[in-house]
Amino acid sequence: QVQLVESGGGLVQAGGSLRLSCVASGRTSSTYATAWFRQAPGKEREFVAYITRRGLGLEYANSVKGRFAISRDNAKNTVYLQMNNLEPDDTAVYYCAAEAKGNVYEGNYSYWGQGTQVTVSS
Repeated sequence: QVQLVESGGGLVQAGGSLRLSCVASGRTSSTYATAWFRQAPGKEREFVAYITRRGLGLEYANSVKGRFAISRDNAKNTVYLQMNNLEPDDTAVYYCAAEAKGNVYEGNYSYWGQGTQVTVSS
């Protein structure tokens, strides 16, 4: 089993920045491709970003391209999401997920964190 713990969320004004972290523990002898998803109140969960096991492949939702950057430090078992130029529409609970079981843009992952709240005020 792998446990994922997100941190770094908070309240920020529009145009500001936050960096989210997702730390993996448990069976971390194997690294996993990892993604960030988010879910806003009353909306479905949506894909945000994805990074392959070694960080050589990256994918982003169109809505965050150019503003968000996903990265990882496998020595620390941590995946990051740097979020710049935040907008009120970015307000959501952000979840990290590891080990995709199919399409990486869909929510079928083996492991999920508990989420961290990001609120962007206008």
